[in-house]
Amino acid sequence: MKKIIYLIVVVFIAANCRDKEKDVVPEQVLLPPVASQDSVTVPVETRALPTLDGISDTTFIRLADYSGDFAYELRYATANNFLKTKVYDCAECYTRKKTAKALIAANKVFLKKGFRIRFFDCYRPNSVQYKMWKIFPNPQYVANPAKGSIHNKGGAVDITLETLEGEALDMGTDFDFFGREAHHDNRQLPEEVLENRVLLKEVMEAHGFWSIRTEWWHYNLSSASNDPVANFRWDCP
Repeated sequence: MKKIIYLIVVVFIAANCRDKEKDVVPEQVLLPPVASQDSVTVPVETRALPTLDGISDTTFIRLADYSGDFAYELRYATANNFLKTKVYDCAECYTRKKTAKALIAANKVFLKKGFRIRFFDCYRPNSVQYKMWKIFPNPQYVANPAKGSIHNKGGAVDITLETLEGEALDMGTDFDFFGREAHHDNRQLPEEVLENRVLLKEVMEAHGFWSIRTEWWHYNLSSASNDPVANFRWDCP
């Protein structure tokens, strides 16, 4: 009788232990983390840009729509300019088609040398010229809006050069520095600065632009001189 009771107890304990083993959660194995989809670098799809073919020479176009090889620092859409105030509602670079065509051609030369054009200003609506004149009515620095400037015709740009990594070349002064140091005929500058200015000037002039003596950054397209002053305004987002 004792043996029977003993066997019953042993069987009960063994069964109870097996049930507890079923309740034990196995130790989890930590696998290397899987990168989330957000952290995966996906190549950017290259969008085919339209060409300038079939567009009238005097049509205003947004330069970034026809080339992705330029850089922009449009100062008059900020307060970082000699006027100390923002005069554009938003930053955009428009030119007439013939100006854009010449700029794209010039930029291809710079790209081969490891540089690209950075824009400070492009086409300027005549209404903006009136804003600037009201703030700073000095024809030595701001064209009288009654007559307008080549900026208002879509044929002038204010530019510098930068490396393909985005570092601006040393041109000796900042944009819109109105002093002797900004003049093309000022030779009292470091050799590197003079070389950078010559590079910019020679390539731009080879593509139909001419400079003005007092501003190393300013270039006018020769064939735009006789175009009418415009007040085309672009839409802001």
